[in-house]
Amino acid sequence: MTTTTAPPQRASADPERLLAGLAGAGTGRVLHVEHQPARAQELADWPEWVNPQVAAAVRGEGVDRLWTHQRAVADLAADGRHVVVSTGTASGKSLGYLLPVLSAVADGSHAVTGRGATALYLSPTKALAADQLAAVERLAVPGVRAATYDGDTPVDERRWIRDHAQLVLTNPDLLHHTLLPQHERWAPFLRALRYVVIDECHSYKGVFGSHLAAVLRRLRRICARYRAHPTFVLASATIAEPAAHAERLVGLPVEAVTHDGSPRPATTFALWEPGAAPGQGPDAPRRSAVAETGDLLARLVADGSQALAFARSRVGVEVVAEMVRTRLTEDAPHYADRVAAYRGGYLPEERRELERRLRSGELRGLAATNALELGIDVSGLDTVLLAGWPGTIASWWQQAGRAGRRDAPALVVFVAADDPLDTYLVNHPGTIFGRTAEATVLDPANPYVLAPHLAAAAAELPLTEADAEVFGPTMVPLLDTLVARGVLRRRPRGWFWARDDRPGDHVSLRGAGQPVVRIVENRTGRVLGTVDAERAHRATHPGAVYVHQGKTYVVTELDLDDGSAHVTQGDPGWSTVARSTSEFRVVAPERETRWGPIRLCHGVIDVRTQVTSFLRMLPSGEVIGEHPLDLPEQRLTTRGVWWTAPPELLAEVVDEADGPGALHAAEHCAIAMLPLVAQSDRWDVGGVSTMLHPDTELPTVVVYDGYPGGAGFAQRGFERAATWLRGTLAAITDCPCRSGCPACVQSPKCGNGNEPLDKQGARRVLELVLREAEHPSRG
Repeated sequence: MTTTTAPPQRASADPERLLAGLAGAGTGRVLHVEHQPARAQELADWPEWVNPQVAAAVRGEGVDRLWTHQRAVADLAADGRHVVVSTGTASGKSLGYLLPVLSAVADGSHAVTGRGATALYLSPTKALAADQLAAVERLAVPGVRAATYDGDTPVDERRWIRDHAQLVLTNPDLLHHTLLPQHERWAPFLRALRYVVIDECHSYKGVFGSHLAAVLRRLRRICARYRAHPTFVLASATIAEPAAHAERLVGLPVEAVTHDGSPRPATTFALWEPGAAPGQGPDAPRRSAVAETGDLLARLVADGSQALAFARSRVGVEVVAEMVRTRLTEDAPHYADRVAAYRGGYLPEERRELERRLRSGELRGLAATNALELGIDVSGLDTVLLAGWPGTIASWWQQAGRAGRRDAPALVVFVAADDPLDTYLVNHPGTIFGRTAEATVLDPANPYVLAPHLAAAAAELPLTEADAEVFGPTMVPLLDTLVARGVLRRRPRGWFWARDDRPGDHVSLRGAGQPVVRIVENRTGRVLGTVDAERAHRATHPGAVYVHQGKTYVVTELDLDDGSAHVTQGDPGWSTVARSTSEFRVVAPERETRWGPIRLCHGVIDVRTQVTSFLRMLPSGEVIGEHPLDLPEQRLTTRGVWWTAPPELLAEVVDEADGPGALHAAEHCAIAMLPLVAQSDRWDVGGVSTMLHPDTELPTVVVYDGYPGGAGFAQRGFERAATWLRGTLAAITDCPCRSGCPACVQSPKCGNGNEPLDKQGARRVLELVLREAEHPSRG
């Protein structure tokens, strides 16, 4: 019989005690411990210009004085100067922009005519907009009418919001698909627009960031039509060059506030490397970060700590939460029902309830995706676990910042995944703690992104040559291309939309603008989800095993013309892996560096890929069959970074027969290590290697952006190539395996089934390249 005791009182958040309690909880060990001292707050007086009712409402929340960065942001915005604030988690960035926004709205709320000043708030997620609305409603400033406007807003509420709301909280998608195309309906709101707030602006990077940059230029152009010139206020996690990033987004000069005046608790950081899975030999792959994190979170909760674990996928979050509940049912049953999962896809009321339970302390353990990273007001936890590297230094500090109350220290544990970058980071802690946050990457001039937005802009209001001041010098050539394609029509007064449909319907802000493939269940006809067209060839080919929200399906048909993949639920007992062939052509080299005889280049390339077959694999990894596929070739024009070496130089370190495996292994690890210098993910980029390329006539390795026109990741790799390749070499050298594993040169997305791979050959080749890197010259 199980004896149930009352839950213990909340334990003192002693990081050393909590960390010691994790010994033996999982399979791994702590490789490094870092202590961050507490930081005292820096205070500033209230600005005199704040509306008295706004000041009274904020003081009613217990805020008697501002932190210095809040005052700096508020003053700049109130003065009409575009500003970005880039400070840590829970540093009160929102108050910095709410003071001028709410003051402008409250000052104009008693206008005899018109509606007074208005403001627009943009966030990357609906949850964050709802959280901000709740904060504004708590202040209850008289005369301030605020509302969220998104895809879930009922039709009858939309008109009221358009006509009466002064602060509208929405997202870039709604701005792109609804507000801008229907700007005449929004004319009174736009005519009075005083502020545009862009929250969590560091999340707008790569192609998504390039899309938002185009949307914001369209917004500026439409506002000018109504004689409005709003002040842009941006909030960001700590990133490098925040002013430059903000300027690329909005296309205007922006001032940065980066000195953080908020207090910070003392924090202990531990870097944890899992061992082999139980029952496996020493050369076996490491246990997954998700499984290891489940054990660590269960131990922390059982010991009385309130802890949060971040996982990178929705499936991972659900697995961690279920593991913890199962373990606690045996070890600490009084806590088993006080653990939950938190991720996108939950209903808003479910998320709000989870946040409430977490803040109150009722919830002792939570597994979450980065949906809890982006600005949601949850902090003050004893411990944060990170199951795998979150992708960037900025995300690392965002997630770690959820730990620690002002008067108590905190513990943050990073659990390394079986991945080259994670392995490198836990063995080189200075890369985390001695490094500034990355600069974000986006390209507002990407023609594959800008062209469809120019079409949308022409549909909103005919374009003229004067609009090049907003969209840049490439506008006119792109318009000529759109005219030639019949998308636009040139007239003496400018360029006009020439079709019957809506241009915005053809653009997805969060992808490359390419069509998506719907996943349709055969039995019910229900659409389970979508996958982008490029990935569909690998993930939803006929015979593919497809997992959706923990349920397994088999693809029976892929109809690319219809944009649908048809699936039947059922687990056949195996998984599938697509195999493909790839080749690239150099279209236009744009930059070059010479390292002795090594040439490092960046430019436009044309990549051709074709999925040719798929493997069926048992859970043990045994391949039980390969089946051919008849799918069309896919073509991608993008930007890449590549290096070449003379054959006679490579012959010094690898035999001709071993060359392909050496270059292939170096390519794999370089792709995995690119986030060391760029805000990319392994799935954002691709690569090809060959011992003789027809364009370079030399052995060549290329890493390219996986988006039409490029996303800026390869460019960052070119600019910091020596640092990037040194990290790649270290990841291979430090890995204790003999012939290659997922922690160094094996890739989960390899189209050739990780063959051939020569780990030691890759090490020697990279040593050779980096030796020559000591003698650079620009081409």
